[in-house]
Amino acid sequence: MSEVRLFDPQALYRTWEDAQWSPFAIDLATDQNQWRDLAEEDRGLIFWVLSSLMVAEERITTKFSGLVSAYGTEEEATFLATQQVDEARHMQFYARFQDEVVADQAAIAAHVERAREQISPAFRTIFDGTLVEAHRQLVANPDDTAAKVRFVTLYHQILEGTLGLTTFNFLTGYLER
Repeated sequence: MSEVRLFDPQALYRTWEDAQWSPFAIDLATDQNQWRDLAEEDRGLIFWVLSSLMVAEERITTKFSGLVSAYGTEEEATFLATQQVDEARHMQFYARFQDEVVADQAAIAAHVERAREQISPAFRTIFDGTLVEAHRQLVANPDDTAAKVRFVTLYHQILEGTLGLTTFNFLTGYLER
């Protein structure tokens, strides 16, 4: 069996530097035209999914700081900060999509607040309960390895690896059909 070599934080950071994108460089003209042509039922479903994503990105952006603060090395802190920036970038994109495609311009906080009205109680439990508590524990005890592992597991395995990918696959398939 061959040995699996994981990137260290510095290699992860360098990979991140090479893969930058801007939420403001994406052309939304086609999306604007297609949005107007969608049936109300389709727009409602897409708005609900995007609302969930908006709340998720806001919550992760604001709660990831606990993990950044619990860094072990400067290289780890640098890489973790990139992940927080990426989450903020996603939130910026969803807000821009709301502004330019859904045509409901507002500050990001207003978009998030409106999106919160759309999400389910289960979603609130995960993002406003479990994630917030994992963040609180990590901030209170940044040297607690168990708290760090709980936060990283929740973030990578549950939020990104399960909910995020499932949502992405669902919405992509739905829009392709």
